[in-house]
This record gives sequence, structure tokens and C-alpha cells, in this order.
Amino acid sequence: MKKFITLFILSITIQISGQSKYETGMQKAFELWGQQKNTEASQLFERIANAEKDNWLPSYYVATIEILGSFGIKDEAKLNAKLKRAQEFLDIAKSISPDNPEIIINQALLNTAYIAFDGQKYGMSLSGKNAVLYNKALQLAPDNPRVLLGKAEWDMGSAQFFGQPIDPYCKDVAKAAELFDKEELPQFYPKYGKDRAIEVLKKCKKIK
Repeated sequence: MKKFITLFILSITIQISGQSKYETGMQKAFELWGQQKNTEASQLFERIANAEKDNWLPSYYVATIEILGSFGIKDEAKLNAKLKRAQEFLDIAKSISPDNPEIIINQALLNTAYIAFDGQKYGMSLSGKNAVLYNKALQLAPDNPRVLLGKAEWDMGSAQFFGQPIDPYCKDVAKAAELFDKEELPQFYPKYGKDRAIEVLKKCKKIK
């Protein structure tokens, strides 16, 4: 019995130690990202992902860094390299957490990076996929402000492309802005979006 208790305490200590190491690593990765050391941050998130096989968040953040870093790239080979890496880690995150709205809208953002690079080449094949992704995410999480904002911005972009007004989607942006203040999320969970919602709302007010 004494041996069992010793082993039990040891297992708890190992779990706590592992959790502390995870938290320290994640905090460091976010610090690097905040300092715009994107390569170092991505590499650290990758190392954490390799250690945390059942946690979707580190892989999600590897993908996010690569996706955001791809906007504005002019060389298609470099774009493909970044987005291929992003897709690999997004697929890992999906395998751990299927039907996760945060991952779904990140997939749509990845597709948008391709469209932004070359609308003629990628627009036809990926625009329809994005509409499906945003609708699915909205069904899964109708009160997720990132989902609402992402879908509203996508719909606005589509409306502008076809010469249609964007004001029908402004109410969703306003709702998203309100929901950001009500979120209570686990540690390291995606929390971005409020500043962007306010920025888009200013655009909405200008058109009224």
C-alpha cells in the first residue's frame, strides 16, 4: 500500500511538473510571437505540440503564425511553403479536436491567404469552400465572436466583389463586438478579435 501511495504521489508530481512545463513553454512562445520573433515562436509551439500529443492548441498556433505570415508574400514558392506547413499543423489540430469552430475558421483563413495571393487562380475553387466552412462553424458555435466576425468579414468581402452593400452584415460584427466582452475562456484559448471587430464597425458606420 505504501508503495502504491508513493507511486500515486509520484505520478501526480510528474503531471504537475509536465503541466508547469507546458504553461511555461506556451507563455514563452506567446512572448516570442509578441516580439515578432515568428520563426522562434512557431518552432517552440511545434516542440510543445510534439510533447503534448492530445492538445490541439500548440499545433493550432503553429498554423496561425504561418497563415498570418503568408499575407503579403509575393513569391508563390514561399507562400506555398508557409501554407503547406500551416496545413500540416492544422490537420494535426483537427485530428485532436474534430469539429472545433476555432480550427474551422482558421482553415478558412488559410484558404483566404491563397485567394489574397491570386484571386483568379484560387478564388473559384476556395471561395465556395470558405462559405461552407463559415456556415459550419456558425452552426457549431453561433455565439463565438471570432466565428461571427470571420463570417461577417467574409460575407462583406464577397458582397463588395459583386458590388453589393455590406451593411446587412454589420449587425453580426456589432454582436461579435459585444460577445468578446462576455467570453470566459480556458488558458491559452484563442481570444483575438475584439480590436478587429471595432475596426470593422467603424467602416460600417461610415457607410450609413
